[in-house]
Amino acid sequence: MKTEQTDVLIIGAGPSGSVAAGILQQKGINTIIVEREQFPRFVIGESLLPGCMQPLDDAGLIDDLKKMGFQEKTGALFLRGTETCDFSFEDQFSDGWNWTWQVPRADFDKCMTDNLQRRGVDIRFRHSVTDIKFDGTDSVTTVEDAEGNKTTIQAKFIIDASGYGRVIPRMFGLDRPSELHQRKTYLVHLTDTRRMEYQQPNRIHAVIQGKDSWIWVIPFASGLTSLGFVRLPELFPEETGDLEKYFRGLIADEPILAERFKDQEIKLGPRILKAWSISTSCFYGDGFVLTGNATEFLDPIFSSGVTMAVVSSSLAANLIADQMNGRQVNWEKEYKDALLKGVEVFKTYIKGWYTGELQKIFFTPMLAPKIKSQICSVLAGYVWDDKNPFVRSHNESFKNLVRLIEENEAANG
Repeated sequence: MKTEQTDVLIIGAGPSGSVAAGILQQKGINTIIVEREQFPRFVIGESLLPGCMQPLDDAGLIDDLKKMGFQEKTGALFLRGTETCDFSFEDQFSDGWNWTWQVPRADFDKCMTDNLQRRGVDIRFRHSVTDIKFDGTDSVTTVEDAEGNKTTIQAKFIIDASGYGRVIPRMFGLDRPSELHQRKTYLVHLTDTRRMEYQQPNRIHAVIQGKDSWIWVIPFASGLTSLGFVRLPELFPEETGDLEKYFRGLIADEPILAERFKDQEIKLGPRILKAWSISTSCFYGDGFVLTGNATEFLDPIFSSGVTMAVVSSSLAANLIADQMNGRQVNWEKEYKDALLKGVEVFKTYIKGWYTGELQKIFFTPMLAPKIKSQICSVLAGYVWDDKNPFVRSHNESFKNLVRLIEENEAANG
């Protein structure tokens, strides 16, 4: 069995792994990426946030992504019956990028790995990790290619950016249940020839059907639209054997979507995703760090997945570089605690969405522009901006605002 050596082994070539590799390559640190799938491949996480743009830029990926012509996203629109709440990222409280993209992830992810390969990064698709052994911070990882050939890779550090694969958490028993409820999604990509009658393409739409039911509508530059129904599993009607017929029934039952998507052609799917929220008992250890969805996958409602992936991998890559240059890194404080600040902010708003409290904020007529801009920054992914009171004291600020709205509603009948 062949043995190779590298400074850093990265497991997973999605946004998290690609950003980590891009940053480390710029710092002169050798990497090997092993990826179980062959790109391009389908994955969700199609609506990005402005908060993910700087890490993409820092990794040297942004210019190639701009050339792809993805649909620009400048805000989000929430719909509840005849009510609307529109957030424009131009009005956000935080400094930084105020736009992003809506992307077919197959094209988005492949653009990044193509960029890295042109820069000389060693990416090995269709390679699965079968074993990892640690000796202090050094490691020996066994990988197997599609033909069954095995290689051992000696590394000074491992970044687990394997996303839903969660290689290290599963291999070493680190997975833990999430405190968030498990949900189920039916999704498709379909044609959208009547789009401009219903939606400007630079907005994601979230259609609220109830406290525990909502729909994403994500237009792509290609003319296709991603449509996903998210609910508690028991809130879906009984499923028939014909998934396309079942999905068209879901569309027909929603007045906001029925006419727009009537007779549109399904190009991908229907697909079913379920039980995605999961956590872990640790974010790092001797010789490894977990990034992206390998740390904690939350919920798709605020499109936080890619942002968490690239912010965590950017932070991890820079800390690894510091450590390899001789600095003593406090991984608990500088990585775990720093990352969890953003996770906990997102959790506050995800929980508020499903209790209905956040919808009270969205649709109240008393929401002051400054407060709306501060909440807009959270929705834009700036969940580490301590200048924003809805980040710095997120739970308290959120609860106080809900209480004020409820008191105002009670006083006005």
